[in-house]
Amino acid sequence: MHALGIELARLLRAGDLLVLIGPLGAGKTTLTRGIGDGLQVRGPVTSPTFVLARTHPSLVGGVPLVHVDAYRLSSALELDDLDIDFARSVVVVEWGGGMLDGVAESWLEVEIVRPTGASEAAVDPESDADEPRTVTVTAFGPRWDAVPTGT
Repeated sequence: MHALGIELARLLRAGDLLVLIGPLGAGKTTLTRGIGDGLQVRGPVTSPTFVLARTHPSLVGGVPLVHVDAYRLSSALELDDLDIDFARSVVVVEWGGGMLDGVAESWLEVEIVRPTGASEAAVDPESDADEPRTVTVTAFGPRWDAVPTGT
């Protein structure tokens, strides 16, 4: 998941929004950590569960990464209330499925499926470092019209 995040970061630019969908322990934060490494932002990139959103400035004059945990949010309005600079950042939202109404014109939805071991990873996320996942990337909006995505 980390290596995929680094590769995905090569496609990203200011204004891009990614919504990560998957169960606890699927690798959402690990993917985001890889995106942060690919964007060369200040870290460490960790789950912002208790602060809801964390901004990681670029170390190389590039775009910052805003990492959001929307698990405790109930609507797009609450996401909008976080006052995130969507236009000048790459924004990654964990648990953000169904919360983008009116927030952005374009986004990537990244669904991560772990076929086995989900309950074990909830206890020890590092126990499954090599466990395969299926990742499906679905693009929405004009920003992604010419960029190939898929599984």
